[in-house]
Amino acid sequence: MTRDLRALFAPRSVAVVGASADPSKWGNVLARGALRGAHRRPVYLVNRAGGEILGESAYLSLDDLPDPPELVIISVPAAGYERAVEEALGVGAKAIVAISAGLGEHDEEGKLVEEAAAARVRAAGAVMLGPNCLGVFDAGEELDLGWSALPAGPVALVSQSGNLALELARLAVAAGLGFSRFASLGNQADLVAADLLDELAAHEPSRAIALYLEDFRDGRAFVAAAARAVAAGTPVILLSGGVTAASAQAARSHTGALVSDVRAVRAACDAAGIVHVITPKQLVDAAQALLSRGRPRGRRVAVYADGGGHGVVAADVVAAAGLEVAPLSESTRAALHLQLPDTASVGNPVDFAGGGERGLVSYADVGRLLLESRDVDSVLLTGYFGGYGVDTPALADEEVAAAGSLASAAADASGTLVVHTSYPDSPAAAALRRGGVAVYGDVESAVAALALLAAEAGRRVPVAPAELDLPPLEAPAPGYAEARVFLAAAGVPVAPARSARTREEALAAAAELGYPVALKAGELLHKSEACGVMLGLGDENALAEAFDELKARLGAQVLSVERLAPVAEGVELIVGAKRDPRFGAVVLVGLGGVYAEILDDVAVALAPIDDRQAARLIRSLRGAPLLEGARGRPPLDIAAAAHAVAAVSRAAAACPQILELDVNPLLVTERGALGLDARIVLF
Repeated sequence: MTRDLRALFAPRSVAVVGASADPSKWGNVLARGALRGAHRRPVYLVNRAGGEILGESAYLSLDDLPDPPELVIISVPAAGYERAVEEALGVGAKAIVAISAGLGEHDEEGKLVEEAAAARVRAAGAVMLGPNCLGVFDAGEELDLGWSALPAGPVALVSQSGNLALELARLAVAAGLGFSRFASLGNQADLVAADLLDELAAHEPSRAIALYLEDFRDGRAFVAAAARAVAAGTPVILLSGGVTAASAQAARSHTGALVSDVRAVRAACDAAGIVHVITPKQLVDAAQALLSRGRPRGRRVAVYADGGGHGVVAADVVAAAGLEVAPLSESTRAALHLQLPDTASVGNPVDFAGGGERGLVSYADVGRLLLESRDVDSVLLTGYFGGYGVDTPALADEEVAAAGSLASAAADASGTLVVHTSYPDSPAAAALRRGGVAVYGDVESAVAALALLAAEAGRRVPVAPAELDLPPLEAPAPGYAEARVFLAAAGVPVAPARSARTREEALAAAAELGYPVALKAGELLHKSEACGVMLGLGDENALAEAFDELKARLGAQVLSVERLAPVAEGVELIVGAKRDPRFGAVVLVGLGGVYAEILDDVAVALAPIDDRQAARLIRSLRGAPLLEGARGRPPLDIAAAAHAVAAVSRAAAACPQILELDVNPLLVTERGALGLDARIVLF
């Protein structure tokens, strides 16, 4: 359901409940912020003691206002929160921003208070941010209702943490960025991030959306809203926090160990086309890159600098990021020789060797030449540029002019330019940023920006959950044999097997299946670690001895006799699914079978996925060449493996009682794929 957020970001009138004359109080900060927009809208200050606040008469209650306010800011102690919400709704407020703390983040009683207030807000057709939030901001509307003034700019920011939003603001200022809108979610009693994304994507001044989230609430709704924003041309950048706690818990299965919360978040980002980062600086760096002009055509990078050291280091960082320091053609090198002194190196990296001293415009001339070259897809300027005018003020105007010319060259080119400078706060750096060029104070961030832009330019269709009509599946009964039957019915081929409680039943099963066989203590969670698997049992005597040993050593009541699979002919994968509390069913495929946790070569997606998406996941693994026929090996049946992965994803999505599911290993051969072991953990 789409929520009407006009009154939140562009209210016709504002009331501050809990306004204060004390400069140390939240109510004073909010009153000052509200009054800065008083030329745009009526502002009412409410304090139960009345009096005068910031030169304005304070009203005793919302009922005393001459007109009903559209937006009410509540800054009162937790004990007065419910009453303030009731009064705001009673006078017809369409939006509420609740600063009040000490509620749901404090105890269960506070959560109940929040839930009751939020229900009343929704019943009234209103919306509410918070409680326990930092406020709301809209640069174009001159709405500034938060703790600290934010710089204006093209980024819409949604943050669950107020203080982290303030850090992001400081980093944005340093990068020449600012914010079009800001919404502090706080405890998300009513409005959540998904409610805000559609509004922000439609907001023309917001050219990128940045989020800090710890709790996604309805993760699938968030993914759908973010995907709509990305599809509409607004990049979405997510900094997620608190996603690794679950990984510290004891895993009940291999999948549980491998699908950590952070991997589920990354799967959600892949599904929606979201850029995922892990630090505030990375968020601002990514925003600067995505808002810059141009996109690289590929992964080939030209590096140039006035000094060999910067160029060499940058080239190493470029290569480490998976980009290519491409060789330059003879024609490009000849053109560079005409621009630079004889001592310059015109390979890649290009070293001016003091060429900047002949005229700073050479930075623009060389940049334009490289940007127009078909030899490369993007250009990195690294090093001292930006420092000429700082260290030698007589060169300041010339350097700023050169920066402007370089920015113009980047705007005209089909590729992209990124700049690393030792002087990121210089006037030349500011001129570059004004011209749409991303500028960074360290080479690692500059190269990361290039890698991000190359990845975005080459991004394939996101691995979004497949649009499949899945009838609900009934959960299987607990047990190893039952899990195998369930998976076989779902479309996962499994090795033929029979359960046996006695030696006689085991021998009969083997006679039916045919020797050689494997014998397993099927009910053990990690059979290999407990030495609960006996392979290559070629006759009755070997099977009988193995049966007696497993019974005696492990006390297993039921053993599984299985036809031996041709393990030497294939490659083992792990295929699994886990139900994430925020994003629902998540499917995983990884290399290594029983060694999957050691190799940690896995790919994850929101379930369900179809065969095509499953094949893409498999081919994204580092070990995919083993399946594709590396070093003269025969290519294996990736299509069959993908079919099994897709079947697992459908089963997990269609059966909400499944907490975790393993097919481990899934043996992939030249002629198909076969599940050799299975485990299902139910809620």
